[in-house]
Amino acid sequence: MRFQVNRDVFSEAVSFVVKLLPQRNPQPILAGVLIEAGDEGLTLSAFDYEASARTTIEATVDEPGTILVHGRLLSDIASRLPNAPIEISVEEDGGIAVRCGSARFTLAAMPVEEYPSIPEVTGTSGVVPAEDFGTAIAQVAFAASRDDVTPVLTGVQLEVSENTLSLVATDRYRVSLRDVPWDGEAAEQTALVPARTLQEVGKTFGHAGTIQISFSGAGDREIIAFTAGNKTVTSLLIKGNFPPVRRLFPEQTDHHAVVSTADLTEAVRRVALVLDRSAPLRFTFDTSDVTMDASGGEQARASESVDAHLNGEEVTLGLNPQYLLEALGALKSEFVRVTFTSSDNANKLSPVLITSQTSVDQAGLDSYKYLLQPNLLLR
Repeated sequence: MRFQVNRDVFSEAVSFVVKLLPQRNPQPILAGVLIEAGDEGLTLSAFDYEASARTTIEATVDEPGTILVHGRLLSDIASRLPNAPIEISVEEDGGIAVRCGSARFTLAAMPVEEYPSIPEVTGTSGVVPAEDFGTAIAQVAFAASRDDVTPVLTGVQLEVSENTLSLVATDRYRVSLRDVPWDGEAAEQTALVPARTLQEVGKTFGHAGTIQISFSGAGDREIIAFTAGNKTVTSLLIKGNFPPVRRLFPEQTDHHAVVSTADLTEAVRRVALVLDRSAPLRFTFDTSDVTMDASGGEQARASESVDAHLNGEEVTLGLNPQYLLEALGALKSEFVRVTFTSSDNANKLSPVLITSQTSVDQAGLDSYKYLLQPNLLLR
């Protein structure tokens, strides 16, 4: 095999396919990148039995063929080569020669015949706006659990219903929800996608125009595919029943406060500096402002107030400052609306609902919702 390819195009392609590979893989063969050279150019693929990435780029192919080479090493080399065309060929001893300008590398070839087949997706599909989808992933995926003890909570639930695709994630302490337009088959469909994979999709495809999403497979091999331009990412779905968290969102309540998103964010960051790790921050909402109070180790204390517009009774509650900051960072509006929900259980704290607010009196235009469970205040 022998081909020549543009250095920047090749480097970007290799970087894309290796992003989803785990840093340490128990099977060395899965650390490889499969490169297929043919009439249509180069196809680069990576697969670890759970997620795959594939892209096709233009190249001048002198001798078609297929090679398997260590992905991260090839990515590191390609990103540091001089600004000149790259030539890659298989030498007589089976080594893989990489030439670019005056730079020369020889890499070990991995056994192609031992590499697993890249999954194909041919099932139900639809199209979503890439920018909306990328924003939705950034607003939702961080709320998924990072604890593998409960696998279903480490994913983002995608739900197709008529002309809407919903993204939902929870770690038991919070729920994040966002809808985006769906143009495709109207059949109801659900898919529980690993949050890490979905975040890479959002970063890579967020400016692609549109993204095609396809559902395929059955049983233990249900997969989902995301395609934009010449790139495709597939992911094995997480098995299990996602908790019915939608019912936790209140239908409507007028008990709420509206605060400047930027002002609240900066105040929370400052006051939380004195808190012990995982300790809640005390919030007191009254008629004209919200006051944050914190007490930490070594008798450190902090307090700060921010203007707020409260509709309803005064409220004092404790919130995890990091969870609140992540929600405020996900908002794309000048103001945030903090809604105080009610519960039929008098012994249970009711969650607060975080939504966007265009102005003090005008609700936000997006569908983003974030439900956060308050913490008990000991004093």
